[in-house]
Amino acid sequence: MNKNHRILKIFTVTFFIFLISLFGLGLYGLYDVLHPPRRIPPGTTLREENIPFQEINLMTEDGIRLTAWYTPPRNGAVILLAHGYGDNRPEWVHALLAKKGYGVLAWDARAHGESDGEISTLGYQEILDVEAALDFALAQEGVEHVGAWGGSMGASTVLLTASERNEIKAVVADSAYPSLEDVLKLNMPIEFLHPLVKFFSETQSGAQIEDVNVEKVIGKISPRVVFIIDGWYGGAILMNSPYRLYDSADEPKQIWVEDGVPHLGTYAYHPQRYENRVINFFDEYLLNK
Repeated sequence: MNKNHRILKIFTVTFFIFLISLFGLGLYGLYDVLHPPRRIPPGTTLREENIPFQEINLMTEDGIRLTAWYTPPRNGAVILLAHGYGDNRPEWVHALLAKKGYGVLAWDARAHGESDGEISTLGYQEILDVEAALDFALAQEGVEHVGAWGGSMGASTVLLTASERNEIKAVVADSAYPSLEDVLKLNMPIEFLHPLVKFFSETQSGAQIEDVNVEKVIGKISPRVVFIIDGWYGGAILMNSPYRLYDSADEPKQIWVEDGVPHLGTYAYHPQRYENRVINFFDEYLLNK
């Protein structure tokens, strides 16, 4: 074997080791994505704000028990709260809505917080979580209208659900992604690994990545209203998320995009404006104020 052949052999072996390493890292990262860290909601904010709430369990169509908090409405309207990936029941949203008389139903998504479930599907099976919450809310005494607020994964999930369930009359979607395909491309820029990662992801989770496509179905929510909120920074710019979703939605629709604000950061940067705009939105479209 001459010197050139030896160099070629070393290069080929090194290249394949590199590819295998990349694939292994991809699978390791995929496992982490499907099994998010669990954060237990303390309820501290609700107690400090003297917000009354009941600790309840919801049962999804596929048999997953979800832990939840429910505050009954004083104005006839309940808002469903769907949190983002790796998070839990958003107490700050719960508190600001409940203080204005809204009923609130907030839950830990499957494989999050105190809920059952082993795998997160980033919106595919989480639709069943939203439907379980919606069915519970509709069955409660004094509930005349139901709206929804979602953050990140939760925003995409409530939009997907609202496209099929017209009982949800108004949606606030904070930092939603247009599709799971976009999330995959954003977080794994090595394009030739996409088919393998998609195959293993779909095999492990049962989710079809192409089916989690908010951009494709958001128009079906009309004539009910959607309010797109996002920060113009990082992934939102790369995916052009807020404007793609807004352009795909039909009227009535609203949008609020803030330059330089990170993912799910609008409330932290502009708390009073956020509260005013969200409350005014639900007041107008759920209570006809």
